[in-house]
Amino acid sequence: MTRLKMKTVREFNETDLKDRLDQLRSELTKLRIESSKGTLRKDSGKVKPLRRDIARVLTRLNELKRK
Repeated sequence: MTRLKMKTVREFNETDLKDRLDQLRSELTKLRIESSKGTLRKDSGKVKPLRRDIARVLTRLNELKRK
């Protein structure tokens, strides 16, 4: 999955954002499980950007709630 920029996140509606959030969280969970097993090698650099993408989506959802 590619990195999300705030510009592209703002183009999504609320349902798309929630779907994307579910996808990102499941991928993060999968990476954390692999990391705890010790089988995470080439994907070790994906955890931090994935967490930041989740933060971007959550930020946008909170912005939409305030309006």
